[in-house]
Amino acid sequence: MAALLRSDLDVPASVAKFLSLYLLFAIGFKGGVALSEARIDFGVASSLVAALGLAIVAPLLAFAWLRRRLGTADAAALAATYGSVSAVTFVTCASYLDAAGISWSGHLVAAMAIMESPAIMVGILLYRHFSSGGKTNGGSSGAEIAREAFLNGSVFLIIGSLLIGWVTGPAGMAQVGPLVKDLFTGVLCLFLLDMGLVAAQRLRDLRDPGLIAFGLLFPLVMALLSASIGIGIGLSEGDALLLTVLGASASYIAVPAAMRLALPDANPGLYLPLSLALTFPMNLIVGIPIYHLYIRSVMSL
Repeated sequence: MAALLRSDLDVPASVAKFLSLYLLFAIGFKGGVALSEARIDFGVASSLVAALGLAIVAPLLAFAWLRRRLGTADAAALAATYGSVSAVTFVTCASYLDAAGISWSGHLVAAMAIMESPAIMVGILLYRHFSSGGKTNGGSSGAEIAREAFLNGSVFLIIGSLLIGWVTGPAGMAQVGPLVKDLFTGVLCLFLLDMGLVAAQRLRDLRDPGLIAFGLLFPLVMALLSASIGIGIGLSEGDALLLTVLGASASYIAVPAAMRLALPDANPGLYLPLSLALTFPMNLIVGIPIYHLYIRSVMSL
């Protein structure tokens, strides 16, 4: 409402960056601690494999959907965007589960980290294969692309905090618990305020009905696929919902940064507003409750 009514409400860029860093660290650390207390069994291994598979399949499906409508570069960039994940959507879903008193496993944070980079690499490979030149650009090497995919700040922070939480376990949580637990919900609210402002300001960039349909329908397709896989491999209600949200979300942090380096021909005015201004709020407002209702209904059969 603030953006649509042209209020001067604004979150400074430095504050928004701090909020992002905090959320990534907090969810990674809490997940690592939970993972340290969990037993690595077939269920954990199968969910990580399922997450990796979704990160590979999603960009392939998205590229096939978009290739006839868009150029190769734009289709590949959007495929990578929708094959990767939104950490904030995951964090919000985890908070939703906590508020509902539904347990979830820390290894799903590892699944989120696993899903971030493969989609970037698949998008680059799709562009290389289908573009006439067969190159991403004149200055990008495979090492640069790999560095951007795996050492992007958001990816590195979530993996690093996960590993620290895993190593330190409950003792580490006892030291930083007031930071990563007590402040979490309030910081998340401020971050979602900032994301809402940015999303509303970029809604005007979305004018193609076909792309709007993709931004709304493709997450639902991936949610159905992810939920079916999660239920099929025997995940709990909370874990199945988190896997579903990961499959249905789209990246607006790591992938846009990687695409600017690897695919400069791709139009950021397509993949960034579509993921941030359409899919992101759709998942938060109606997606998570609908996915949860579907999972609960199937599990009750």
